[in-house]
Amino acid sequence: MSYDVIGDIHGCYDEFVQLTRKLGYSWVTNVPIHPENRKLVFVGDLTDRGPQSLEVIKVVYELVMKQKNAFYSPGNHCNKLYRYFLGRNVKIQHGLETTVAELDALNGKERQHIQNMFIKLYEATPLYHVLDHGKLVVSHAGIREDMIGKHSNNVKTFVLYGDINGEVLPNGMPVRKDWAKEYKGKSLIVYGHTPIKEPRELNNTINIDTGAVFGGKLTALSYPELKFSFVQSTMPLIEEKFSHYED
Repeated sequence: MSYDVIGDIHGCYDEFVQLTRKLGYSWVTNVPIHPENRKLVFVGDLTDRGPQSLEVIKVVYELVMKQKNAFYSPGNHCNKLYRYFLGRNVKIQHGLETTVAELDALNGKERQHIQNMFIKLYEATPLYHVLDHGKLVVSHAGIREDMIGKHSNNVKTFVLYGDINGEVLPNGMPVRKDWAKEYKGKSLIVYGHTPIKEPRELNNTINIDTGAVFGGKLTALSYPELKFSFVQSTMPLIEEKFSHYED
């Protein structure tokens, strides 16, 4: 099976459409379908900050839940939206406010429909995907080798948020340890979560979150070819949102 793994979309629907067309997907049925049966894999963070989060939800729901023709791993923003829909006490900030504004513009029936779709999608989705007989693992913020095959709360925290220890940077962002530096596994780990200017390949791991919502690019990794494709974002560039690894 051949896959195209898409980085964090964050509501950048137009860039998503453009990127999938560039990859050879047809949108004649209003969702991207590949003539050679390639499958899309989403690393999570479908929503928040970008202009069309609800459109992204609709397409991913159709592909994953109805057509069974794509894979989706939830991100931390997906988890927060899920908790918001459940009525939990979450702060409407750090991007969630844009998705909530889209929801508030709908009538009650439309809003309930989107809410039901997303809850079903989230609850049906595993924390991460093990594909190609274990050769490929797609996880939002990454995963350690010893965690593959496990689904504990510790694993959930890691795949949603990365290797965090509770420390916070001056800009309010959590300190994320560079777990990929220590990775020695045989499975290729493809992940996002930490926005960087260019895809980062290290120790059989690849970060493909190139900050589309911060004015960077929306990136796809084609597997098994290991070829990158990208489209430039239409969002304004926010330099301080990009991370810099200490290599």
